[in-house]
Amino acid sequence: MPAKPSPASVALKLGGSLRRSHLRYLIPLFVLSPNSALAQSCAVMRPDWIPGTEVSAVSEAILLFSNPIVLILLLASAVAIRFKSKWGALVLVVLWTVITSVLAFTDFGGRAAGIAEGCVGSASLFIAVVAALSVAMILYTSPKSDPR
Repeated sequence: MPAKPSPASVALKLGGSLRRSHLRYLIPLFVLSPNSALAQSCAVMRPDWIPGTEVSAVSEAILLFSNPIVLILLLASAVAIRFKSKWGALVLVVLWTVITSVLAFTDFGGRAAGIAEGCVGSASLFIAVVAALSVAMILYTSPKSDPR
């Protein structure tokens, strides 16, 4: 039975052939991608947006905080803080991280096209508030050291 090639050598061989010979087929694919079809994404995503107006970080944060999943996480965070549940706060921090990453960093719902058109603003204030909430939950629910 012949020796099985290592995964690293197979990946190297595939990577080399993909870079050279198949690149000429991938470039037209990217050029012909449906970018022009996504040009009216703001009309679908935010129909009340007036073209040419700037979306502030505050209005973008309000819009991101009005997402039903985020509202549920806000309610759960209030419950975890109220009962000082350190494990609940830890789970919520992980969930906040996942939801923030999905909402702010992925192209969920055509976000990149909305940013290009100008109807989607910066999510920096939303990220900062979620980070501050996460730090506050961890600090508030962490066990206090006994100064004996």
